[in-house]
Amino acid sequence: MEINITYFAHGTTTDNEKGISSGWFDAELSELGVKQSIELKDQVKDKTFDVVFCSDLKRAVDSAKLTFGGIAPVISDARLRECNYGKYNAQSSGIVESMQQKAITERFPDGESYEDVKVRIDDFLKFIKQNYKGKSVAIVAHKATQLALDVLLKGKTWEEAFAEDWRKIKAWKPGWEYILE
Repeated sequence: MEINITYFAHGTTTDNEKGISSGWFDAELSELGVKQSIELKDQVKDKTFDVVFCSDLKRAVDSAKLTFGGIAPVISDARLRECNYGKYNAQSSGIVESMQQKAITERFPDGESYEDVKVRIDDFLKFIKQNYKGKSVAIVAHKATQLALDVLLKGKTWEEAFAEDWRKIKAWKPGWEYILE
């Protein structure tokens, strides 16, 4: 039985507004991010989820609770974290983004690679496959999480995932659908 997964990006953070890539730094939602998360609740009111998983980083937990609290169980999971940029956590997005292609296989100094993120997400997908067959699962997480879903479930290369990322092409929407068979 397949599992329907809907991915949601966490709300805008204070770091996002400053052009900073947080990575594993625990950035707060900005006022805009709180507003986005509350508004998302209305935008997805016709969808039903058996469970909502989110990264254990505060920005994802807060977004998930603001959108789905009281509607479905919200469970945080460290496997859904953003890429660990190591010494580049909470540094300029210009610097971090310029390193992305190289970081597909080479780890950020003192951090991880995007392939490492893929391994974490693959482990998470195996977990939900064992425990949530036939269910509808929401995920509230980060850029690397979503790109790993694109690679694992949509067959994209990392290069395609980066090039087609909604953040780059300015094509946000209230949820991206994936099927886990």
